[in-house]
Amino acid sequence: MADIVIRPSMKFIRAGYVAALLVVAAAVFVHYKYIADQYPQSKPWLPLASLLVLLWPIKRHIQRQAVKLTIVGEKLRYETGLTSKSTRLIQLPKVQDVRAIQSLPQRMFGVGDLSIETAGESSRLIVENIDNPQQLAEQITDLAGHAPATGLGGTPS
Repeated sequence: MADIVIRPSMKFIRAGYVAALLVVAAAVFVHYKYIADQYPQSKPWLPLASLLVLLWPIKRHIQRQAVKLTIVGEKLRYETGLTSKSTRLIQLPKVQDVRAIQSLPQRMFGVGDLSIETAGESSRLIVENIDNPQQLAEQITDLAGHAPATGLGGTPS
C-alpha cells in the first residue's frame, strides 16, 4: 500500500491570495489613476502599503506546510513544525474514534476538521481544514480495523 499523505486544504489560502492580490491591484489602480496625476512627485505608498495584505495568506501557507499526517502501513504519523519537528506516531489498531467536524463555511467548501481519538494519555489529535474529511475518516477507520459491520447478521459483506 502506498503512503497516504494528508495536509490541510489550500482552498482558503488560495482565496486569501486572490483577495490580497485584488486589494493590491485596486491600490495600484487608485494610485496611478487618481494620486499620481494630481501629485506627480508622490511616492507609490498606497500600492506598497497594500502589499502588507499578502502577509495573511503567506502566513497561512507556511502554517499549512508545518502540518502533515501520513499513514504508513499500520502507523499514523502526525508531524508539526518547520525548522524543529514534533512527530507523534499512532498505531492504527489503537485508533478508537475518528470524527469529521464541519462548520457551515467548511461544508460549503468541502473541508473540515479531523479528530482522531486513540487509547492513551494524550488521546485526541485534531487536524484542521482537511479536504473531504468524511471520506478520510472512513478510510482511517477501515485501516484501523474498525470498519462498521454491514448486513443483518453483523458480518461484513
